[in-house]
Amino acid sequence: MKFGKKLISLGLAASMLISLAACTGETNTDQESTESGQLKKVTFVLDWTPNTNHTGVYAAIENGYYKDAGLEVEIIQPPEGGALSAVGTGNAQFGVDFQESLALALVAENPIPVTAVAAIIDHNTSGMISMKDKGIDSFDKLEGKTYATWDMPSEKAIIKQVMTDAGADYDKLKMVPNPGSDALSLMQTDVDAVWVYEGWDVMMAELAGLEYNYISFADQSPVFDFYTPVIVANNDFLESDPETARAFLSATAKGYEFAVQNPSESADILLKHVPELSPELVQKSQEYLASHYMGEKEAWGFIDESRWSAFYTWMFEQGLITRELGNQGFTNEYLTK
Repeated sequence: MKFGKKLISLGLAASMLISLAACTGETNTDQESTESGQLKKVTFVLDWTPNTNHTGVYAAIENGYYKDAGLEVEIIQPPEGGALSAVGTGNAQFGVDFQESLALALVAENPIPVTAVAAIIDHNTSGMISMKDKGIDSFDKLEGKTYATWDMPSEKAIIKQVMTDAGADYDKLKMVPNPGSDALSLMQTDVDAVWVYEGWDVMMAELAGLEYNYISFADQSPVFDFYTPVIVANNDFLESDPETARAFLSATAKGYEFAVQNPSESADILLKHVPELSPELVQKSQEYLASHYMGEKEAWGFIDESRWSAFYTWMFEQGLITRELGNQGFTNEYLTK
């Protein structure tokens, strides 16, 4: 539901209109087992505040999947440097981030030692939302309109590409700074269009009874069906303790598969751990994501190499990264086949 700490997580944070404290996700039985030394501690860092992208992890905690795998999972909020920095420095073994952010980490002068090990959502569910009376029902209609930007290179490059592909002049799109307001408030001002995630902001618009248009980036071009968000892991941890990595991902997969099969109950689990969230929004978002966590796949988490590589090739061609990455940065090795 985010464009990394750099864009999408900021948009989600604004949309949620809340500030949540770090959430450990521990149950009393987990704490008791930890005190007796029976469980191995694993730290999982979020990309931003807890939301329905993370429900599978909470479901795995609540249903005892991690405990059954011999693990105690602690969920923490990201540090100022973001989830990638926490995972890269070993302060967390796993975390949530995004394919486009990972590309920048891989090509940095000092690459961050992390690897994507699972896709939380099978397809990119982000796009543009606008009030229906603005008439923006396709990307060419953005020409001459006003967009609230986070001023990120990848954000602007994607918008330029979809507008150009639709036959519009990107230079005629007026960009204004995004003030950090929630998407619903912004789209009812002089701002015509806002980048959002269908599973959160669009559900919020429906609950508010707004008449809106939503256009999907992935529908405009297959290259924009990239992976957002993903679970990343520390490379040294993967190499030194592959069995724990597999145990964590197996239990996590069970959590997301439970959320697919039981969206209402999964929503209740998330609300139990994060009661500050809107019950109506969480329920509606879970119903939407139930068919999107796995998409058409038979098992949760697997990343398609061709889709991964296509987006990185596009990033290189646009000058967003300094070298070609191809299929670098991810592995399906630790998922249950």
